[in-house]
Amino acid sequence: MQFCPKCKSMMMPSGGEYKCKKCGCTSAMNDSSEMTFKSDIQEREVVVLEGDIEEGLPTTDATCPECKNRVAYWWLRQLRSADESETRFFKCTKCAFTWREYD
Repeated sequence: MQFCPKCKSMMMPSGGEYKCKKCGCTSAMNDSSEMTFKSDIQEREVVVLEGDIEEGLPTTDATCPECKNRVAYWWLRQLRSADESETRFFKCTKCAFTWREYD
């Protein structure tokens, strides 16, 4: 690992030399320079839902504004900036009407 002599940032290999991405300073690579790149690949399980996605959602007591049914699926989404609360979405279990609530 090579560090910039001017600004002390880590230098990156670029076209046979080291180059500082912060200040642009360059330094020649010598023949004994050895670069090792390591990449960790992690397997992740992907769940594919077939059919109605609502089957995996929780339900709650909420009155549908369209059909007045009192049970709805619900989920949360962060739609606004991170310092504001999430938006709650509801989907009626009877007529499939979707609405949202803000805090």
